[in-house]
Amino acid sequence: MTDPATDAKDQFQRHLVANTYPGRGLVLGQQADGSAWLQVYWIMGRSPNSQNRVFVAEGTTLRTEPHDAAAALDPSLIIYEAMLELPGLYLVSNGDQTRTLYDVMQAGGAFESALEMREREPDAPNYTPRISGMHDLRGGEAQVALSILRANPADPGLTDRTTFRPAPPPPGLGLCLTTYEGDGQPLPPFRGDPRWMPLAGGVAELADTYWQALDPGHRVALAVKRIPRDGGPSQVEIRNRHA
Repeated sequence: MTDPATDAKDQFQRHLVANTYPGRGLVLGQQADGSAWLQVYWIMGRSPNSQNRVFVAEGTTLRTEPHDAAAALDPSLIIYEAMLELPGLYLVSNGDQTRTLYDVMQAGGAFESALEMREREPDAPNYTPRISGMHDLRGGEAQVALSILRANPADPGLTDRTTFRPAPPPPGLGLCLTTYEGDGQPLPPFRGDPRWMPLAGGVAELADTYWQALDPGHRVALAVKRIPRDGGPSQVEIRNRHA
């Protein structure tokens, strides 16, 4: 069995540093000193419309906004709330399914049932996967969930749904989903299980480390959310292409 810490360093180099286009990505994990849970989320873009965005944090909510509103085109898949919170629940996703998760879980529903209401993105021929994550601190033991909604390879009109319920990552490690395996025409979707990623250092250091790992020509914005170990209001560190 591969050591997760060694695998994390390898995956960070291969899937992020050496990869020109992993697309949007999220990492769920734990701070190296064990004091907090962490969520990392980033967006990348190839078109001017995708690159015309910034992250904005208001309280514990993270959302995307146009950098230049006059130049913004179709906002349907690029403007959304990326991180939302309920008491003890911390949600992150690469689209407006963050709001679906929030509304369903606020009403007492489950992570999986919320995402049953959604499909992969309708951006043929890429059919970008929807990736989502959650830290659930409502009980005595923390829980982590990750999901990917992908186009079925035999019929892209159908959506394959995979939810992962791993044990919470140990201190200094996280589990990562990205939308793509790399660049291409069409873009190849992420495959396999969530990948280990390193989470060494404080929030600002982690934001810098992941920001620098992403391809400078495609990176758009990145955020790191620090969640107190036993729950409570979070703090968010942001990096934007358009400062």
